[in-house]
Amino acid sequence: MHFARVVGTVVCTEKVPSWRGQRMLLVQPCDSAGTASSARPLAAIDLVSAAPGQLVFYVRGREAATALADPENPADAAIVGLVDDVREQPAGER
Repeated sequence: MHFARVVGTVVCTEKVPSWRGQRMLLVQPCDSAGTASSARPLAAIDLVSAAPGQLVFYVRGREAATALADPENPADAAIVGLVDDVREQPAGER
């Protein structure tokens, strides 16, 4: 899973049938603190009703496709969680 911040909405006039009824959002990959990375923003299917500015985590590749009801869909990124808090353990306690 990867962290990202929601930075926009993607509007589609046509979608593949397996994506109908699903929202697509633009997300900026970031670290667990919410600091944006140098990676380009990407479109992701929103499965958790994320809001603009919210820190989320997403999956890519096959995991994104299987997060939807039809596992044969062409999704490459899907938002699967809303981040409320991140607590990192010190290296010696892992």
